[in-house]
Amino acid sequence: MQDYTANQQKIIKRYYENIDQISLQRLAELVGDLYLATGKKLAKAWEAAAGCMQKLGVPQSRIDHLLAQKKPEMVATLVKELSGKE
Repeated sequence: MQDYTANQQKIIKRYYENIDQISLQRLAELVGDLYLATGKKLAKAWEAAAGCMQKLGVPQSRIDHLLAQKKPEMVATLVKELSGKE
């Protein structure tokens, strides 16, 4: 890690150690956006949700299915499943 202070290196390291939790939290936040957004914001929210799901290791076939259905409740169910609260 070049040109970073020791403190910055620790922050970067912790970020990558917790990327799964961060992505899951972001996906959970996007569920609300999927319910409330319209037009271009809705399309961007679905794209962001797909990106989060890819980072979390969700199979591409399931991501494609969720994107085809466009049902936020299905994404909410996935968030519950991934967080182990089901």
